[in-house]
Amino acid sequence: MKCDQHVTWSGWYRLFINGVSAHIPETCITTYSCGTATALGLPDGHPRIEDGVVTRDACALWNDFCCFVRSFPIKVKACPGNYFVYELVSPTICYAAYCADVSTINPSSTAVTPATIFTVYPSVDPCYNYTVLDEPWRANSSRPSNSYKLDKSVSWSGWYRLFINGVSTQIADTCVEIYSCGTAIPLWIRGGHPTVEDGIVTRDVCGHWDNYCCYYGSYSIKVKACPGNYHVYELVRPAVNDAVYCAVRRETSTPVINMTQQERCNSQTFGGCFQNLLEQIENITAQDLPLDTVKNILNMAFNTSEKILESSSLSSVNQTELASYGNRLLKASEKLMSTLVKPVDTSDSVSFIIAAVDIEVFMIGPHVTLEKIPRLDTTNSSIDIDLIGIAKNNNERSAAVAFMSYNMMENLLKPGFFNTPKDTIKTMMSTVISATLPKTTNTTLTKPVNFTLKHIREFDPNNSLSCVYWNISEWIVDGCSVLKSNSSHTVCSCDHLSTFALIMQTSRPPENDSLMELLDLVCVSVGLVFFTLALLTFALCQWSPGVNNVARINICISLLLAHLLFLLTQQFLSLIRPLQVLCAVISGLLHFLFLSGFVWMFIEAVLLFICVKNLSQISSRKREVLSSGFLCVIGYLVALVVVCVSVSLVPEGYGSEQCWIKVEKGFIWSFLGPVCVILALNMILFMKIVISLISALNTLNAEVSQMKQTKIMAFKTLAQFVVLGCSWILFFSTNGSKGLEIVFLILNSQQGTFIFVIYCLLNNEIRQQYRRCFRCRKEH
Repeated sequence: MKCDQHVTWSGWYRLFINGVSAHIPETCITTYSCGTATALGLPDGHPRIEDGVVTRDACALWNDFCCFVRSFPIKVKACPGNYFVYELVSPTICYAAYCADVSTINPSSTAVTPATIFTVYPSVDPCYNYTVLDEPWRANSSRPSNSYKLDKSVSWSGWYRLFINGVSTQIADTCVEIYSCGTAIPLWIRGGHPTVEDGIVTRDVCGHWDNYCCYYGSYSIKVKACPGNYHVYELVRPAVNDAVYCAVRRETSTPVINMTQQERCNSQTFGGCFQNLLEQIENITAQDLPLDTVKNILNMAFNTSEKILESSSLSSVNQTELASYGNRLLKASEKLMSTLVKPVDTSDSVSFIIAAVDIEVFMIGPHVTLEKIPRLDTTNSSIDIDLIGIAKNNNERSAAVAFMSYNMMENLLKPGFFNTPKDTIKTMMSTVISATLPKTTNTTLTKPVNFTLKHIREFDPNNSLSCVYWNISEWIVDGCSVLKSNSSHTVCSCDHLSTFALIMQTSRPPENDSLMELLDLVCVSVGLVFFTLALLTFALCQWSPGVNNVARINICISLLLAHLLFLLTQQFLSLIRPLQVLCAVISGLLHFLFLSGFVWMFIEAVLLFICVKNLSQISSRKREVLSSGFLCVIGYLVALVVVCVSVSLVPEGYGSEQCWIKVEKGFIWSFLGPVCVILALNMILFMKIVISLISALNTLNAEVSQMKQTKIMAFKTLAQFVVLGCSWILFFSTNGSKGLEIVFLILNSQQGTFIFVIYCLLNNEIRQQYRRCFRCRKEH
């Protein structure tokens, strides 16, 4: 016997038998057919071409029950030319195999040939050949006072139509509270009711117990929608005792969009009609809506928005109004998608395509059997999301994702809303997509979500692509990045769900400037050499008594490590950039090291101020006020606190395209803000130092060695302040100027050179020690 569990299924398949196009049968297949024990068919039927890709359960007959054996869901698509293709997966058991048939699909046909291997529907239409079932206790009501009813004792036969006290009703298709309908375990059908066009469909029956809507899964039943707005059911005995099919009266208050009012709209009133339609959608209170109703409302909304854009009054629609229309249309779409989410026990999905939007909704329940949900696909995009991990973080152990691909949304949410630092031409390279988690309590993502976006326009590899998301009034890149890209597709990774798109900047200058890269490499390398020489000098040479080099040594250490890390990062940026976490960690370290350099510069100014203050008090020798250990704690702790606070407030602020602090949302001020404060405090201290020195000069002999040494140190510290501070002050005013960027690069990279010149070469005692060292080397 065949077992399709042994087949390695991959992708889509079309079926043939001896060269004749075939399809999977739509009804129950007798056991031991198709060369196997349990032959799999599609009791829910095949889609139409306009339905696009749909998901169907594959079922097999056993024990006289048509869907006793269920396989994992498969995807089906109807193709022009009257054939179907299937995305097949491995069945759940052996021996089970997909069955094929070459006969024409016609469920109402009564012609049964010997070659037909499946049972056809009855020749008498159940819409006109049913048994009336009118039992008041079946209504969804409170806990019964007497004994429980049970449908397991009823001898069911054929089709039934339900009434409650003479009023036509239907079996509940949403979760029913326990101890309702005169029983302990009320039964409801999962998957919603079909439309007339759907014909006869198979629906799972669920029983509510122990806080799970589908704790008890009963045998499946068949359902048919009939002309006249009612349904009939082929009921079977439930699998458990104290279980009853529960009925609900048809909703008379289901919100209906005013179609007549919309039809009266003209080119002068499209705006008002659109606003009125959106208000009606926003006022919908129903938790569940039929699929056809959702399709009609969405079609109406997008058609009206398109007419607004095409109307002669388009010139009067400003950018703010376009963004507002887009926001409300997105919100309306997401609300309508939530009405398609139904409680499920394992997993289920709904997908459809209309002219303006391509939608797939996937739901999982507490007893999901999938290790991970399949990739959700629309025509021009797909999404990989850890929905099972999200469900585990919810008390209900369930979750749902709605994935939408909009074909015309770029007319409202234009690429021009993407604010870039430079004047560039922005082009929308993909359809606008949205991903939400409707009716899911805890929407925290367990891992980043990956989107694959198909390019809708020709891509020039010399230009820049950005994965962006919509933030009320603009496209921004926070939390999103490009993982990989080729000529036809781009994969984006985002740490949150929202509305996304792919935007190309066509006039952006090349990211790699060979001149700047060479200049950066040479200048930073030279600066690192002099940082090293300065550190060796501070550590090995003998300094005058009272000279405290702890601040200068730590300035050199901080800036040496910062410039070295920056140089290595830029040299290996192409390897580091795809590793988002590593890139963010590097930018955080650079933030810490550069900031600690400024803190040590401030500490040195404080030490100098204390020294000058002692002079003004006619102190003959310098007093040690602060220990080196205490200064080290202050020097690095302040920078560490700033970085930690920045991470806690804006964790996504690190890891720009150059692995530095992001400029979006002003996060760059987490670095520039403390720098400005330190520069301002240093300026105040230097003014006080100058005033104190002038005062001391009036009272002390200017030739006193300590006074001379202090004046020299004040000059050197002021020079250091100018060298370290002015380069970053220049950073504020570059504004994209190539010349100013080069000046900033040279000044910033040569900080080690300036420190070495000021503190080492301009120190007479150190020069003498250099000479003695060189003489010793020559003598040896």
